[in-house]
Amino acid sequence: MKIKNITINNYRLLKDFSIDLEDDLSLVIGKNNCGKTSFLSLLEKFLIADTNNFSFEDFNLAYQQKLKEDILKTEVGEDYSFGIHLRVYIHYDKNDKLKNISSLMLNLNPTENVVVLSFEYSMQYQEYLRLREDFSDFKKDNEDENKDILFFLKKNYTSYFKTYIKALEYKQEANHVVLTDKATIRKIINFQRIKAKRDVSNVDGTRKTSDKTLSRMSSKYYEKISNDEEKESTKELQKQLSETDVKLNGVYKTLFNNVVEKVKRFGGMKQDDSIIKIVSTLEEKNILKENTSVMYEHSSQMLPEDYNGLGYLNLISMIFEIEVILNDFKKKQLKHDEPADINVLFIEEPEAHTHPQMQYVFIKNIKKLLQEECQGKNDKCEINLQSIISTHSAHIAAESDFDDIKYFYVDRPNSVLAKNLRSLEEEYEKDGERKNFDFLKQYLTLNRSELFFADKAVFIEGDTERILLPAIMKKMDYEAGEEVMLLPLLSQNISIVAVGAYSQVFEKFINFFGIKTLIITDIDSVDVANNKCKVADGDHTSNSSLKYFYAAKSFDELKSLEFGEKSFSKNSSGKWIADKNGKLCIVYQTEEGNGKYRARSFEDSFLSLNFDYIDTNKGNFRSLKNKATMAAKDYYAIASECIDKKTLFAIDIIYFSDDKFSNWNIPAYIKEGLLWLKA
Repeated sequence: MKIKNITINNYRLLKDFSIDLEDDLSLVIGKNNCGKTSFLSLLEKFLIADTNNFSFEDFNLAYQQKLKEDILKTEVGEDYSFGIHLRVYIHYDKNDKLKNISSLMLNLNPTENVVVLSFEYSMQYQEYLRLREDFSDFKKDNEDENKDILFFLKKNYTSYFKTYIKALEYKQEANHVVLTDKATIRKIINFQRIKAKRDVSNVDGTRKTSDKTLSRMSSKYYEKISNDEEKESTKELQKQLSETDVKLNGVYKTLFNNVVEKVKRFGGMKQDDSIIKIVSTLEEKNILKENTSVMYEHSSQMLPEDYNGLGYLNLISMIFEIEVILNDFKKKQLKHDEPADINVLFIEEPEAHTHPQMQYVFIKNIKKLLQEECQGKNDKCEINLQSIISTHSAHIAAESDFDDIKYFYVDRPNSVLAKNLRSLEEEYEKDGERKNFDFLKQYLTLNRSELFFADKAVFIEGDTERILLPAIMKKMDYEAGEEVMLLPLLSQNISIVAVGAYSQVFEKFINFFGIKTLIITDIDSVDVANNKCKVADGDHTSNSSLKYFYAAKSFDELKSLEFGEKSFSKNSSGKWIADKNGKLCIVYQTEEGNGKYRARSFEDSFLSLNFDYIDTNKGNFRSLKNKATMAAKDYYAIASECIDKKTLFAIDIIYFSDDKFSNWNIPAYIKEGLLWLKA
């Protein structure tokens, strides 16, 4: 029995949202403010909380406007319902225990073994009518037009909205039964979470106090296992504490004798009415909480837990907390209770305070650890467990299975979508590009998994651009000065990716993730014999990216395109077409300078604009050879014959720049592309 799909409607950014869950682990990734926390929040509100803890701001903003329009209507149907919805699609088979879901199996088609649980925070038809009437009365006394229905609802929404839990018939969801007991749901789904804001801290250097994060966790862990009557270690702890109680009672009698005798003097209603005894009542959980220190070994010495770094504290605390939750899932503390049919563990941002290596260790081990617990490898207690991990960590994403990844992104204002990376694989396979997908997968895993979290991306040819592009962006930010209408380039979340001549391999990825992408490439002119040549002598381009995206353009057309014709979007047929509002832009060398020279490559272009700068510093440029050739000012020849190493040439440019990079100029094609990206 597994949760295969969850849909959410009208909750914050999750307006029309759907996510598929994997049988074992689903990794939720995406940029900031793309709905990951909202997803967790709604699961908590419906699956954990016992009360209606929604605020009016939880309603999707666009949906609020729809409600405003609905109230102005003269009538709506009796099936009217307005609100936040969560639907959980559970798939089962003949091997599952069906006791808890048998009464909810409304679709008896043997090929469609699906139970649909629906959670709503909604306003039904009768409440809608009452709201209209109440609002009409309100307006009689409040003529201020700003005090509209939304103003009224913010103050009074709890009077009209209630929580409803239903089981729906799969594919016939109008047919349903209402569930009034949340205990039934908790027998089916036990949802637990580990939040990003964890109780992890260490103290200042004075060490006057000591953090007990892990000691408190050890107490919580004990509470979960203490009713396990089969556990010999639990019995032994209780036995030792009982024996210690007897010994301490003898000590306390002497220790507290003075105060006991004084109390005795004050008497009571009758003789000996105020005799007291001080006795020892040691409890296991309090012993662990208040009198236990978790130590760690360092250079053969034992140090307190708060001497450890926050990263290790976070990691160790998470393992403790996971163990506590797993014991809760297994119901070890309740002798006559059984684990829920489905146990869901949500871990939010496990990377907190941890360095990349530790993040790798976590994600490589957590899936195996959870699988072992599901199988009861250590305690013979099996459970059905599905885990969800949300993260901003490119390192965790890189070490995860692609099939596990769910990508959240803002599709349009007030709306988030979740995509399976498996769907991206299917797109490549559909077009017979399996090799391209394998390359993409390897490349992202090894090099640039931060693309998953970028707002924008720049695809470049190689190391020269990779080294220089941050300097170019910084120079453009300096030149923009106090122009604060646009966020500086270096302050934007832009991922720079060197892809060589393979940018076209990423075209499905670019479209799939929907991020604004700039491709900076070279025009790479060749003659009729496919030999490299000056652009003026060229017959066509050898650049595979240009040939892919501008397949219908001749070389002359390629040279004459205006900038507005270099942006693209994908149409419904899967073809890239020119679109001035598209999210993809491809730039290459243009005519510039007094002589309207068009370069073939970046180096060629930079030389044509900055010859005096290069010539002045050529004695110090370690990247240059054949320096006598420079006298002819043939930029194409200099780029071909004088630059020994391109990466060293880029470093020389930066090394001999002034503090604001003002002593050289940016090639126009790069500048116009970055201005497009900046907007």
